[in-house]
Amino acid sequence: MALQATRGSATVSAGPNPTGDADRDGGQRRSRSGVVRGRPAGQRTPKRDTDGERIPGRGGNRREDSRAQDSRRPRRGDESPPDGESARPELPPDADGSELDRDVRQELLTLPKGLAELVGSHLVMAARLLDEDPQRALTHARFARSKAGRVAAVREVAGLSAYHAGEWSEALAELRAARRLGSDTGRLAVLADCERALGRPERALEIARSPEARQLDTDESVELRIVAAGARRDLGQFDAAVVALQGPDLEDAGEEPWRARLRYAYADNLLAAGREQEAIKWFLSAAEVDVDEATDAAERAVELSERPAPE
Repeated sequence: MALQATRGSATVSAGPNPTGDADRDGGQRRSRSGVVRGRPAGQRTPKRDTDGERIPGRGGNRREDSRAQDSRRPRRGDESPPDGESARPELPPDADGSELDRDVRQELLTLPKGLAELVGSHLVMAARLLDEDPQRALTHARFARSKAGRVAAVREVAGLSAYHAGEWSEALAELRAARRLGSDTGRLAVLADCERALGRPERALEIARSPEARQLDTDESVELRIVAAGARRDLGQFDAAVVALQGPDLEDAGEEPWRARLRYAYADNLLAAGREQEAIKWFLSAAEVDVDEATDAAERAVELSERPAPE
């Protein structure tokens, strides 16, 4: 996947995400191509774990997600990135900073040439590894941060890598640092999703109601709505979660990737609210516009349809 370094991008998705990622394109001020040129922005899709259960994420219950993450590793402090950042991960011969998006390379020009090339190569590796091995991606991003911590794009990449690796507190700290260094809207959906993962859905809703949220483009705005709906679910407000996703864009025609994510999240929240037949309809509707097959909407619709009727 192409790790996005676009300023103001909202895509999320923190850790496993059934509706999409927080690191997709959508930036209004930086090129939409992301960190690496020529790589389409990846999206985290609904997945199944080894037991066949759907992995929850942005549109699901973040309190359960957070407990599951805590059972697998120790919690980190809210603001401090981990120690040992300076350990240099190995670079393959083809890791070339020239692959970077032009705007990212422009920011790296503030560094000495040799250092800029080194940091750029590790950013490229973070982008390459983000989907297949997010922990290794984070190792490269941490090293880049240790060498160029005053570059906003580097902190943003570190934050997004931490997000995909499930290091919610570290992701928050890095993305906030990127904002302080000039990173515009600073990945609002990612920030909100991290707050959910840390058991703070109220803070996620505050982000969704912020003045900055009103400046987002359609893709980013939809992503933040999905996160806000998930926060409502975390609070047990299932009907409010459904309402949060309603609007003209839910039914309008079009094949933009955000439409499939929005309809999928809407169906998922309908199901959580006990409205199974409506959920089936909207999973099918999501599948109709999911031209890239980025979700498992059709599969979920079939599963629900084949459930035995309650006694």
